[in-house]
Amino acid sequence: MDELTAFGFYPAGSLLHRLDARFKLVFLVSISIAGLRAEWLALVTLTVFAGIVLLVSRRSLFSILIEIRYFIVFLLLICFVRSISTQGTCLIKTMFFSITQEGIRDGILISWRLLLVVLFGMAFIATTRPSDIRAGVAWFLKPLPFIPHKKVATMIGLVVRFVPVIFNQARETANAQKARGIENRKNPVYRLVRLGLPLVRRTFENADKLALAMEARCYSENRSDPDLSSGVHDWFAAVVVFFLCVFTIVL
Repeated sequence: MDELTAFGFYPAGSLLHRLDARFKLVFLVSISIAGLRAEWLALVTLTVFAGIVLLVSRRSLFSILIEIRYFIVFLLLICFVRSISTQGTCLIKTMFFSITQEGIRDGILISWRLLLVVLFGMAFIATTRPSDIRAGVAWFLKPLPFIPHKKVATMIGLVVRFVPVIFNQARETANAQKARGIENRKNPVYRLVRLGLPLVRRTFENADKLALAMEARCYSENRSDPDLSSGVHDWFAAVVVFFLCVFTIVL
């Protein structure tokens, strides 16, 4: 049986689970846009808020960090590249590159912002059913002309549903390679290629099987979406997020 991942829906009765999917979509977009312009004090505030959100969603912070460990390595690579490509006060100088103070600052800021966007996105996916996400996206796209809102919403819902499947496949592929002694290879590029190619192949194979299964069952985007209703707690959360975004932009 596949294990739950931090990128899948986790059923619970928390406040975040009870919020309207339409409000949560607006919250995610607003916080992400505000966070991409945040500076140090605002980033600290958003980090504290993200920790509270993850605690309320009843997800283990340790398991989340384990799931995004490769993304953290990618962020460290961004910090390093930024530190050697930005002009400024030199801190460390070698034969091939020099690390500047301004580069380290910019690298930390960019990586911190991206990490917060990922954490808020994970909290959104973990507390929102894929069917509710599909219904919320269709509700926002319905007034727009020349856009098949049902089809677009179905595609987004399938993408959200497919993310935990991809991570489960990555775990299975990594375990299979460990059983075959792939860790004895010291070349990280070789190990990455051996992990990436089978994962991409299995992902496309499963996507093709899913498309054939949906076509065989006459699946259509014209389905009955769940009823979305807002309450007092949704508007209270909207006020909190609004002031948080204003505070972040002002700082």
